[in-house]
Amino acid sequence: MAQVTLNRVRKTYPNGFEAVQPCSLEIPDGELVVLVGPSGCGKSTLLRMIAGLEDITDGELFIGKDVVNDKDPADRNIAMVFQNYALYPHMTVAKNMGYGLKNRGASKAEIETKVQEAARILNLGDYLDRRPSQLSGGQRQRVAMGRAIVRDPELFLFDEPLSNLDAKLRNQMRIEIRALQQRLGVTSVYVTHDQVEAMTMADRIIVLNAGRIEQIGTPTEIYEHPASTFVASFMGAPAMNILSAKIAGGQLHLDGATTLAIPAPAMAQDSVLVGFRPEDVRLGGDGSTVLEVQIIEELGANRLLHGQLGGQPFSVSISKEEQASVGPVTITLPAARVHFFHPERGTRV
Repeated sequence: MAQVTLNRVRKTYPNGFEAVQPCSLEIPDGELVVLVGPSGCGKSTLLRMIAGLEDITDGELFIGKDVVNDKDPADRNIAMVFQNYALYPHMTVAKNMGYGLKNRGASKAEIETKVQEAARILNLGDYLDRRPSQLSGGQRQRVAMGRAIVRDPELFLFDEPLSNLDAKLRNQMRIEIRALQQRLGVTSVYVTHDQVEAMTMADRIIVLNAGRIEQIGTPTEIYEHPASTFVASFMGAPAMNILSAKIAGGQLHLDGATTLAIPAPAMAQDSVLVGFRPEDVRLGGDGSTVLEVQIIEELGANRLLHGQLGGQPFSVSISKEEQASVGPVTITLPAARVHFFHPERGTRV
């Protein structure tokens, strides 16, 4: 295992585009960190710099105590799992898993031992003589993970490894990857654009936006205390409701007719962004806050009400036992669960 440290690591391309702004972070031994963000946010570029597949423009990258900026990928003692599996179609599962060891000069006995152990861990023992074309998508992903395991790396790097799988198999595989990582105790960096994968798998999450780190924290910290409107909207399904409100007389006003029954924060500005998680809002109340429901989305275990609150989009998550219909419905906003953000910067206040 190894700690990974980034000291103001930055990536700028020859055309001047800054893909990753200077970032500093530490990933302790044995931790699984997830880099999450939308397409083009710099998460894969950051992973590729750790892997040695992208040059670092500025800053220092440590794996353990060694600065590895100028080390080739093969000299970094890492193993990478890609979204397209990168398996050799003409080789059997066993040969795919042992190919890296063979290239490094390992003996046949060592390769056999490590491949058999990895196959046992990944339940691939019955498939060692098959070729990738004879396997399901989930089995191919296990083979790719087995090829990484046999190398005994200090660091696992996962580049959106589940994006090619269907929803049911993704759910199964993310549980398997997390269980495997905890069992092996290998430091891991995992890239995804899927916030559900990030929330369910990570020890810590790093949320990236336009090449910069927006927030680092545990899944609970990220979800319950988002540092910005970007994090608040990106992390969570459905997304947090963000309302624009005016502050007057210590109250929050959405429009001329709608006042939120929540004390306004003390701010220099006369406006603020107000956030509520859909699952924190309740039906019923004194009638002072009315949501105009336009669409009801059935999700089985719960249902989502989508509509307008004070002329702004707003969603509420309710249980399947609660009844609702299109039209006006009274709601109660949770004063203890409200989030306030700066109206221009979008940062938490």
